[in-house]
Amino acid sequence: MRTQVVIIGSGPSGLLLGQLLTNAGIDNLILERSSKEHVLGRIRAGVLEEGMCAMLEEAGAGARMRREGLPHEGIDLTFDGRQHRIDLFNLTGGKKVMVYGQTEVTHDLMDKREATGGKTVYEAANVSPRDFDGGKPYVTYEKDGVTHRVDCDFVAGCDGYHGVARRSAPEALLKTYERVYPFGWLGIIAEVPPVNHELIYANHPRGFALCSMRSLVRSRYYVQVPLEERVEDWSDERFWDEIRRRLPAETAEKMTTGPSVEKSIAPLRSFVAEPLRFGRLFLVGDAGHIVPPTGAKGLNLAASDVRYLFDALLEHYRENSQAGLDGYSEKALRRIWKAERFSWWMTSLMHRFHDSGDFGQKIQEAELDYLVHSRAASTSLAENYVGLPY
Repeated sequence: MRTQVVIIGSGPSGLLLGQLLTNAGIDNLILERSSKEHVLGRIRAGVLEEGMCAMLEEAGAGARMRREGLPHEGIDLTFDGRQHRIDLFNLTGGKKVMVYGQTEVTHDLMDKREATGGKTVYEAANVSPRDFDGGKPYVTYEKDGVTHRVDCDFVAGCDGYHGVARRSAPEALLKTYERVYPFGWLGIIAEVPPVNHELIYANHPRGFALCSMRSLVRSRYYVQVPLEERVEDWSDERFWDEIRRRLPAETAEKMTTGPSVEKSIAPLRSFVAEPLRFGRLFLVGDAGHIVPPTGAKGLNLAASDVRYLFDALLEHYRENSQAGLDGYSEKALRRIWKAERFSWWMTSLMHRFHDSGDFGQKIQEAELDYLVHSRAASTSLAENYVGLPY
């Protein structure tokens, strides 16, 4: 079998890249190691930058997002028992974010791919990109006990942090940068209305908390916990009691509680791999970088990678130019490192670090106070939160 582009991974970045390529008449095949049902069952992020929203519409998969998504023009920061609103819309000249779950994004892109005849192989085992450092790359995989070979022009690794794409890169050429944070996020989803119409980021002596949502009747809440915590030790009642302790009293009193639909603990890390190109193999999204979720950048960074790679592939096939492909890694990494900085800063600002000492704690409190009382500081936060330009 032959195709122009093999995409490894059918998460949002792989599906978005595949759909843009299909719309442009560039043949592509997606290989996914899991089942379709498993991919759709993953519960992930839900805050989309305007750039990602525009790309979903460009792909022809944005209609339901526009109908059902929740546009947000601000976020709230709470500390010292008070709530402060950051007016994203006015601070950025009219920009906002869209709250729309990653699962829904995946569903919409899958539906669009099926409607337009895109090819996806689910439960493709032992996927292996080969000879991508030369002019004739190919990918092998196993399906139903049979080994298949797909010859191609390029391979896009959209298969996440634990995927095969980055592991296939030559170790001598790959450099990684990483910070692992000394805490995790205990998160739940519950079929209850959100406590606030916009996201609340809370800094409290007991630790960070986040009040988010997936819809007007489904809420997503998190609390900072030590890495050694076990999710089975957290009953719903214990979780609700804890998050309410970390919110201003007026907000806590308004919170509607209920049984959790999903509960998990996620560790936090910052991670970047350089470069993102190895011959004809390109790393996209979590395959090349991870951010802590504090700044809502993970899915959005994957979208900007897709933007750069799609434009480069389009230039290659329509103009026979290598310029975009040659510049992909450097261009993507410039934006990645800015998002890494912002996510690290938001994490440092809103979480309690037990090893920072009294001085470090006073510095954090001073920065929070400066942030909410300085238009310049608030503007910097807002510009990064709604998304830097591609």
